[in-house]
Formats: sequence, structure tokens, C-alpha cells
Amino acid sequence: MNNLREWIQVLEDAGELRRVQTRVSPYLEIAEITDRVSKEQGAPNQALLFEQVEGSSIPVFINAFGSRRRMALSLGVSKIEEHAERLRAVLDQAPPEGLADKLRMLPKLAQMASWMPKKVRQAPCQEVVLQGDEVDLSRLPVLTTWPQDAGPFITFPLCVTQDPESGRRNLGTYRLQVMGPQMTGFHSHLHKDARRHLYKAEQRGERIPLAVVIGADPATCFASVVPAPPDVDELLIAGFLRQQGVPLVPCKTVPLEVPATAEIVLEGWVDPQDLRREGPFGDHTGFYSLADDYPVFHVECITHRKNPIYHTTLVGRPPQEDCWMTEGIERLLLPVLQKQFPEILDYRMPFEGVAHNLMYVRIEKAYPGHARKIMHAIWGLGQAMFTKVIVVVDEEVDIHDDQEVAWKVLNHIDPQRDMEMTMGPTEVLDHASRAACYGSKVGIDATRKWPEEGFTRDWPDEIVMSSAMKEQVQRRWQELGFSS
Repeated sequence: MNNLREWIQVLEDAGELRRVQTRVSPYLEIAEITDRVSKEQGAPNQALLFEQVEGSSIPVFINAFGSRRRMALSLGVSKIEEHAERLRAVLDQAPPEGLADKLRMLPKLAQMASWMPKKVRQAPCQEVVLQGDEVDLSRLPVLTTWPQDAGPFITFPLCVTQDPESGRRNLGTYRLQVMGPQMTGFHSHLHKDARRHLYKAEQRGERIPLAVVIGADPATCFASVVPAPPDVDELLIAGFLRQQGVPLVPCKTVPLEVPATAEIVLEGWVDPQDLRREGPFGDHTGFYSLADDYPVFHVECITHRKNPIYHTTLVGRPPQEDCWMTEGIERLLLPVLQKQFPEILDYRMPFEGVAHNLMYVRIEKAYPGHARKIMHAIWGLGQAMFTKVIVVVDEEVDIHDDQEVAWKVLNHIDPQRDMEMTMGPTEVLDHASRAACYGSKVGIDATRKWPEEGFTRDWPDEIVMSSAMKEQVQRRWQELGFSS
């Protein structure tokens, strides 16, 4: 899919979109409707297109990624694991050693080159250009989602920044509180790339340009939330998912490039020393993130398509759309994790853990202390460092079955022996940590214990009926009058 309009059509053709033609309010009402739909409270879980929004002529598109099926449809596959296997094939490609190997690599190199962003001169996102007094964010149907929110927030902005020293681009999703007709907050977390760019600019006594994209193609939207390593261009990830490069156009007023087929683009500047109070905001944890000081984004130009569509998302108590995006990231990045740690057979972040509070890891245990090695390895990986609780289990445990995980873990642990406590960085949104961005984590080793780990008792077998007896009972099942 090349743009948001094709995305809407794909979802509608699949029966995954509901058009709402009744006039609705962007103040709490759209959020409440979306929350009920995402939780299937009285209506099927579908993407929503609100065509008549009070105070604006622009429709609102929301909950587009809000199910496993819509995640796959949006990224052009039957299931996300198809992209994961493509990624695994790339990662497993051995470096060419001889001329024959290099020649065989040429088609693959050509394919990878096709994922690179492509520059264009004209673009649909610049059909309308507004500058000066014409810049007015109140024309956008920005939602106020929860009662204690400090105001309306743009919640799915694709924020383009660049490193002031290297010029390398970053695409990230950082919420923007609308504070005036030409001003928003810029909620760039301490550990994110945009904050690093701001820090470098502050050291140089500079401000940074910022372009905010609203309503891109689905692969680009998804790529903006993937926790890529520093200085890895998220648009390359989008190109991999699209299997073609993202077309980019230069902005009108700042030295940045944006996806050409976007719906709306905000252009302006952020001064790292110009701080304002931002928040509170009802966040994906299900609690309000507290108010704090963040830099201000001064909007100097708005460009958009004719008759644009406003794309947004709702976050709050799970399940919400962001839960399904997190699951998509989890499935996509499994090959990357396994490339570094082949003993990891699978991992999962349950929705209730809101991405950073809980992770299950299934391993092929090969030596004493293996589970603890994996815990510390994960705490040393990018945004995985925030994981508050890591539970490591043996290979036969189905980590996608919460009942089985709870049963096996609670039976397998001696709490004092099997819990690994450590201190380190915590997520900015962790309201329970002892200090902002710093606190404790725990790893739970729920694997079978070995004698070398101090366990000298017998480890009992799990109660399992033999396959022969199961077959015999199955034959007798109907004879005895039970249903099949």
C-alpha cells in the first residue's frame, strides 16, 4: 500500500472498517467509542472512519492496526511471521567469499537497494501549503482522549528529526500536546533518539528542525514505532516491509524530507531550552503519565492533501491498538533476537505488561545459570532494558498460554533461590519506580534446576496421559455418551 487511502480501502474490502457518518465530538466521545470497539464491548473490533467530526471538516481514521488480522492486512501479508521469515533470510545470508558467491548476491543486493527511500520533487502531501497566519492547528480534529488529559494530543505523529552532527535521520512517534494554534509540546523521552538529537543541539547552542507526518502508508506508520538501533533509518524498515522504497519530498520550510504520499505534514523548529509544562496524559499503561517539562514545537508551516484524512490512535488500559502493534514488533524482531541468542526459542510480552513490565522467554537450557545469562542479556538490549519482570521457562512450556505459564512457573520456583534482582534504567512512564527513570527489575528462573545450581532432589514428571490411552479413550468417548 502506497498511502493511507489505499490502506482504508484494503481494510474496508476485508470487512475490517466501519464508517461512522453521525457527527461526533473529538472531545472524549471518539475515544470512548473507540475504547469500546477495541475491547469489543457491544460492537465488533474494527477500524473506524469518523466522517463527520465537530469543529473540523477533516475525517478521523483510528484503530487501523487494532487486531492481529488488521496488522497483517495492513502490512500486506496473511500473518506477521511472513515478514519475520523474510528478515531471517536476510540475517542468515553469509558474506560472499568468492566471485561466484558475489555474483549470486547481486539479485539480493538489488532487491535490498530497492528498499531505500526515493526522492521526488512533487508530492500529494503538498497540494495545500499554509504559512504565517494561515497555520492553525485548531483546524485539525485532534482528540482529547481521557478526562484528565491536559488538552488535545496528536497521538500518532511520525516525527522526523536528524542528528545535528551526522545528519542521520530518525523517524519516531512522540505525542504532541496542542498548546496553541501554532505550538505543541514535544514529548521526547529521555532514552529516545530525538532526545539525543536535542541534547546535541543544546550543546551546540542550536535548535533542531522537526517535521511531523500525520497519515502515512501503513508500513511507514508501523516502522515509526519499531525500536530500531540508534542511527538505523526507520524508513529503510518501512521499505523492507513495503518491498519498495518510501518516496520522500523536501519540506517547504525546514531541511528535512517527509513521505510524499502523507495526508498532513507540520513543519517547524524545537529549541531544547524552550520548555513548557506538558501533560498529564492518559497513557498506554492505563494510568495518566504525570505532567513534566518538555520542549516546545513551534509550527511554521502546514502542508496537506486536498481533503485530508486525520490518522490517530487511542492509548489506554489494554487491550488497545498499541497492544497489537507491540505484538507485531515482537513477532517481527524474533529473528533478530535469535541471531544474537540462538538458545531463545520464543518470547512474548503479554498485553497486560504494557510492553515494558513483563516478558516471557522460552529457552533451550544448555548449562547452569543459563536463564540468568538470558535475563541480563535482555536488560542490556536497547529498549528491552526497561523490562521490569523477565520470566524464563524451559522449551516445552507454551508461553502463548497464560494458564500454562502461571501453572509451570508457580510450580517450578523457589522464590528466594530463583529470583534475580538488579537495578537499572526504567521506562519514563513507570510510575512505581523509586525515582524517575531508575529502579529495580526482577528475573524469575522457572526452568528445571540442575544439580550444579544447588538442586539435589528429584524433579518430578508432569502428569500426562499416554498417547495410546488418549486414542483408546477417544474411541470410547462417544460410546459412553459424551459429545465429540
